[in-house]
Amino acid sequence: MTIDSTTRALVVGMGSSGIAAVKLLKKLGAAVAVSDSRSSTDLDQALLRRLRDQQIEVETDGHAADFFSLANLVVVSPGVPLDLPVLEQCRKHGVPVVGEMSLAAEYLKTPMVAVTGTNGKSTVVTLLGEMFAAANKKVFVGGNIGIPLAEYVCGSQDAEVVVVEVSSFQLDTAPGFRPDVAVLLNISPDHLDRYSSYDEYAASKLSIFAAQDKDDSVVLNVDDSEIMDRLEGKTGGRKFYYGTELAGDQNGIAIDHMTLKMKGLGSVEEKYELTGSSLNQEPNIHNAMAAVLAARLLNCPTYAVQQALTSYKKLDHRMTLVAEIRGVKYVDDSKGTNIGAVRAALEGMDRPVVLIGGGRDKGGDYGFLKEIVRAKVKSMLLIGEAATKMADYFAKDTQTEACHSLPEAVCRASVIAEPGDVVLLSPACASFDMFTSYSQRGDVFRSAVMKLVGNE
Repeated sequence: MTIDSTTRALVVGMGSSGIAAVKLLKKLGAAVAVSDSRSSTDLDQALLRRLRDQQIEVETDGHAADFFSLANLVVVSPGVPLDLPVLEQCRKHGVPVVGEMSLAAEYLKTPMVAVTGTNGKSTVVTLLGEMFAAANKKVFVGGNIGIPLAEYVCGSQDAEVVVVEVSSFQLDTAPGFRPDVAVLLNISPDHLDRYSSYDEYAASKLSIFAAQDKDDSVVLNVDDSEIMDRLEGKTGGRKFYYGTELAGDQNGIAIDHMTLKMKGLGSVEEKYELTGSSLNQEPNIHNAMAAVLAARLLNCPTYAVQQALTSYKKLDHRMTLVAEIRGVKYVDDSKGTNIGAVRAALEGMDRPVVLIGGGRDKGGDYGFLKEIVRAKVKSMLLIGEAATKMADYFAKDTQTEACHSLPEAVCRASVIAEPGDVVLLSPACASFDMFTSYSQRGDVFRSAVMKLVGNE
């Protein structure tokens, strides 16, 4: 799309993504207005003053049809529902409705690797950033994690590579998005409180490939049947695979014990070691393979790839060992906010599990967990709004018990767990019924565990 002085752009949402879009649109010469559903008293007052000082009209307390009727381009933030009546009217009248990431990507001059998937995105993106940094390459890491892509595009674009995390919400408003390397890690039920069906959500994830052609690369998890069964016809890019084992005609990377072995990217066989790495347990083994493959496709040197694998520190609240007390490990996976994340966490467990779950239900199908819960979970302690629903669902598969709070669940787990067990916080739900974020939930879990340590 061409943005110039004739463009009357309306940005919907005043979060970091929306404000980055405002900056980019102003730089490109557009006339810009902003609409937010929140009241003016709930917004950053300094930000409101800055916008108005730049002659940017700001609408608060909702989205009026008259305000939207003046725009010939609408840029929506990821959290904005796309079925708002005002947005439907814009589309009906031929007004483009795009996202900040889509807008920024059109003006991007730097090679880009984009990573999506239900789980593991942030780990893969940060690991990729460390790989390129280890090669002394200037790298921008952002998107759905950290800094919006538009912020980078507003600047000098002096990085040698851009690594972005991409959510399904961002892909929904990015029809022309075309990364040089697109990575799809996995697909499992999530955000079904926003999507009409699982098929619609899966199609959103697969759309990361839609605009690619033979000059672009696609990185795929061969062990994820949801991806492999749905992939046909979804991309024209060159396909590379990662997983436990590759077929003879599949180029990419596979795991052999703790060694990652690459084939089809050059004449010399490449090997990377995970022994001693914090990534040497699932689901992070698969995350590591995805990052290695994507990095090498953008010519990151092998020594830098191995260095990052060896030194990488896992992100907080993602399968993080908090403590081991009397032979029982306490693991914080508060970022496990969906069913697929919990399944991946349980698949990586080689000990009996006391699982702490629950929170705000996201509309997923717990049937996806039934078999793995039956096999690995000796007891399930449940908190929050979804506790009753989950207890009823899993009652025939494992022992279930409701707790009033997360600290109570940790105390109860300490009674149930035996030496050799794992107490795992992996909720399968959002945190917002009891906490401000998954991070706060993980911090409360850690505090409760450390209180147990203090009582030893």
